[in-house]
Amino acid sequence: IVGGETTRSKQLWLSISVIGKVDREHCITRTGSMTGDAIFVTGELGGSLAGKHLDFEPRIPEARWLAQEFHIHAMIDLSDGLATDLGHLLGKKLGAELLTTAIPVSHAAKLRAKENPLGKTALLAALTDGEDYELLFTLPAENAVKLHDAWKKMFPDLPLKCIGKITSERGIILRDEKGIHPLNIHGYDHLQKS
Repeated sequence: IVGGETTRSKQLWLSISVIGKVDREHCITRTGSMTGDAIFVTGELGGSLAGKHLDFEPRIPEARWLAQEFHIHAMIDLSDGLATDLGHLLGKKLGAELLTTAIPVSHAAKLRAKENPLGKTALLAALTDGEDYELLFTLPAENAVKLHDAWKKMFPDLPLKCIGKITSERGIILRDEKGIHPLNIHGYDHLQKS
């Protein structure tokens, strides 16, 4: 059993899985990122508690287009939060550097942070909330501009942001106007004790 249906709970849950197939040349897995790759994300992140997790549009046409038009090294949908799901693209040998100003924070996350200034910041929500169901993927940095230009023509209503790069040093770091900081937080953990 793999994927989001694996969880720990005190209640009984029923899960439905859909199984399909894909041509080998268009199959993109979580592994495959390479040092120097650009990291991209679709849409906006954070604020899923405002209801996005119950009413979202799976990025299937976008993922299919990416697989057909570009050499994507690795891809995943964001279900457990950027801080956690990015780790799946890194494996055990790679790291990532994220530019905090490039992370697309949702309006819902900003509003929630404004309403509760002592709670989670909007950036922290974008990194950890989960259930955004946006695409997170890597590809060679030399293809980043071409991808961005083609994306704007193909999907003009869906934002696409380059948020960082894959590094050879393990771990995830955040770069902001104050410097570089290790990312020591995670998103949702399916097996955490309640």
